[in-house]
Amino acid sequence: MAQCSRRGFLRAAGAAGAAVVAGRARAVTPCRPNFLFILADDLAPFSLGAYGNAVCRTPHLDRLAAEGMTVDGAHIMGSWSGAVCTPSRTMLMTGRGLWHIPGSGNPHAKDPARVPPDLAEQSLPAVFNRAGYDTFRTCKEGNSYPAANALFKTRHERTCRDDAGDCGSAWHADRVLEHLDRRRTEGARDPFLIYLGFSFPHDPRNANPERLARYGAVNDLAPDAPVNPAAPPLPANYLPEHPFPHGHPKLRDEEQVQGVMRSRAEAVVRNETGREYACIEEMDAQIGRVLDRLRETGELESTYVVFTADNGIAVGRHGLMGKQNLYEHSWRVPFLARGPGIAPGSRAAGNLYLMDLLPTFCDLASVAAPATCEGVSFRAVLEGRADTAREVLYGAYCGGTKPGMRCVKRGDWKLVTYDVLDGSVRRTQLFNLRENPLELLEEHHAETVTELTGFRPAPHQRNLADDPAHAETRASLEALLLAEQARLDDPHRPQG
Repeated sequence: MAQCSRRGFLRAAGAAGAAVVAGRARAVTPCRPNFLFILADDLAPFSLGAYGNAVCRTPHLDRLAAEGMTVDGAHIMGSWSGAVCTPSRTMLMTGRGLWHIPGSGNPHAKDPARVPPDLAEQSLPAVFNRAGYDTFRTCKEGNSYPAANALFKTRHERTCRDDAGDCGSAWHADRVLEHLDRRRTEGARDPFLIYLGFSFPHDPRNANPERLARYGAVNDLAPDAPVNPAAPPLPANYLPEHPFPHGHPKLRDEEQVQGVMRSRAEAVVRNETGREYACIEEMDAQIGRVLDRLRETGELESTYVVFTADNGIAVGRHGLMGKQNLYEHSWRVPFLARGPGIAPGSRAAGNLYLMDLLPTFCDLASVAAPATCEGVSFRAVLEGRADTAREVLYGAYCGGTKPGMRCVKRGDWKLVTYDVLDGSVRRTQLFNLRENPLELLEEHHAETVTELTGFRPAPHQRNLADDPAHAETRASLEALLLAEQARLDDPHRPQG
């Protein structure tokens, strides 16, 4: 298989980038990059070493970060469904915002002026098929954008959440390795776009017993089991319950996670965290197999590798278990990238959405992004020419009672509003994320909580929404949130 040298690739990529700037984008360049896009299912950044976790073992993702860039401010825009991955993955595939994509939870879904009827033809696989790429996808079944998924030239779908059996993360990695071997045998010369989607660490987290043992966890925890001191510690922002109703009655992720249900007991949360880490470690091992194969074939140096997740997840943080909230652990996603032009060991704020991936991949490949695309390319961030892709980030969750939750972030400041349960719960939260990155609340200062977590917050690490010293900041962010809602076609207006 003919390969571009790193120098030749960078020269071609730079020339192609100049052509894009000059308005002369071509679908084919002399040396076109490959893309390996890796997507985890329900993974908070804080479970990885690149974001400060010293317990979960992820040597291959650690190496990916060391060889490339770690983005601190990657986000989903939000969800109008309890199945947060459905709109998240649809936005990723189409490059469009939350209120301009298909889906039964979107009130605008049947409005052709807001959601183009032929949107699948402008999605990630369709665009790269037309550009001459060999497109491949392996992922879980369902909870995505079926019309776009069907357009990958090669596709393998199976939900694999049994690392203790024969259908775990290895199943997805095996499909990729088979595809790479087939390309090599056939002497394929076209570039590839591989979408490697894992089914973990989404629950049920049925992990490999050997890996479980390293985290002091079991797949079947007895209801009265004591705390295993070998289990991972509670997160610093753990709470035994959320301070007020989250607004989504009978939410599956908060009441029906296997091995957890409604319990937030220390033993349960620590055991479930151990199960999560064991699943992440196995996924990391499978990612390592794929990256090693690309190194062996000499293709890695001409491949952009991106690792992220469809959303974050709580697993005990703030007394929550799921992703149906707008705290950083659920609204943010991990984002690691390596490839030509990306400096090893680099880091950036990013301020990007997953919907920005489509225009960014197009930019890197010198492929014209579809006119339907609303995201922005963050190539300049990856190449160290900018720290952020945008100044303001907006988030929404209204998969339960309406209007739901909204947030807006600008600089160090983040505002969150709640208007749920027919107006019976209206709350506002204001955080300075530089000083309070874990979004600690008054409840985190309680002695009963600090005794469990071993973490004692500083006096200023709390919700600042009602602090007169920050009234001006709150008012400014409230106005900004309303402006973002109008700009993005949000049909709901929480009162805060």
